[in-house]
Amino acid sequence: MSPTTLPSRQDVLHARETLGDRVKVTPLLPSASLSQLTETTLVLKAENLQRTGSFKVRGALNRLVVLSEAERAKGVVAASAGNHGQAVAWAAQQLGVPCTVVMPIGASVTKIAATRGYGASVTLSGEAFDDAMEAARRRCAQTGELLVHAFEDPLVIAGQGTVGLELLEQAPDLDTLVVPLGGGGLAAGIALAVSERRPPVRLIGVQAAACAPWLGMAPAGFTIADGIAVKQPGEMTRAILESRLSEVRTVTDQQVAEAILLLLERCKLLVEGAGAVAVAALLAPGSNLKGTTCALLSGGNIDSSVLLSVVRAGLTRAGRYLMLRVRVPDRPGQLGRVLAEVGALGGNVVTVFHQREGRSDLGILETEIDLTILARDQQHADEIVATLNELSGVVIQRLA
Repeated sequence: MSPTTLPSRQDVLHARETLGDRVKVTPLLPSASLSQLTETTLVLKAENLQRTGSFKVRGALNRLVVLSEAERAKGVVAASAGNHGQAVAWAAQQLGVPCTVVMPIGASVTKIAATRGYGASVTLSGEAFDDAMEAARRRCAQTGELLVHAFEDPLVIAGQGTVGLELLEQAPDLDTLVVPLGGGGLAAGIALAVSERRPPVRLIGVQAAACAPWLGMAPAGFTIADGIAVKQPGEMTRAILESRLSEVRTVTDQQVAEAILLLLERCKLLVEGAGAVAVAALLAPGSNLKGTTCALLSGGNIDSSVLLSVVRAGLTRAGRYLMLRVRVPDRPGQLGRVLAEVGALGGNVVTVFHQREGRSDLGILETEIDLTILARDQQHADEIVATLNELSGVVIQRLA
């Protein structure tokens, strides 16, 4: 296949034969709780459970298996925010091909470590995916290595399209499919697989509000959905999707974080930012989708520090993290009195900071205590605040 020729559904079918059992047939999981929240019959295509933690391994392996002996000897280069790099590194390791991955300087520590763990050499360049891509192109021009593009490659697109073939078998009555939309390789491959076989299926792409070039919105900054933060989609993917993509929606980072936490709590699925955008879009007000809807969870490689921030933010918004500044008389036993009341109400004190010095706004005989309390829910948090407000000599300021 020429690197400039648009792939077809036949190429997707061939990719499935090529990949065989070297990639997983990922499960399609129903979710009663999310179905109720989204007012659809919702199923989740769990590509976060794929090898290397994302769908990307499908396209990477489909591309590398056709390398000539000369190309294998020279090696391959990939530019990636993380998942494509891991996939190419894994595929290269399986085939004995030297591999270098260029990643943005701010790439996830987890993804960098995993990519190196698959045997690739990792270099960091630029602030975003597009910067890393330019660095990768320069390297290939100098060394003669082959650039394995994340989405602007017919074999990569065809490999990603095998997700769509699985979906048609797992959910033959599918009405709507919601997918993350970055460079467009995943959506384009799925469109080839699905649109000819089942034309009524609506294909909805989802982008981060901070980076939505498919809607003509210039990148506004960093986003938790770094895996789809691509400034410029591919010409090949645009050509495939222009007549097959029903709609493009955007979601905020806060909506994505809420979706990550919901998937973790309700479905026991660990999903990264880009992998959660489909669920975030379905949970957004005015989603208005009916029938059988599939949200594609494209990846699960979330950095542990990001996950911790997501959990903390989610607990705070749900009223479960209660942050208080408590002013009390500076006398023995006052801190114990406050903590005893919190404990009696079933609140779990997470942190305590007792402040005396360096505060000109405190009275001579006053001290201040900052508390972080884990409550059961918003009502429980309100109960704790109300009870502490009734203590003599205590002044409460609610910080969160």
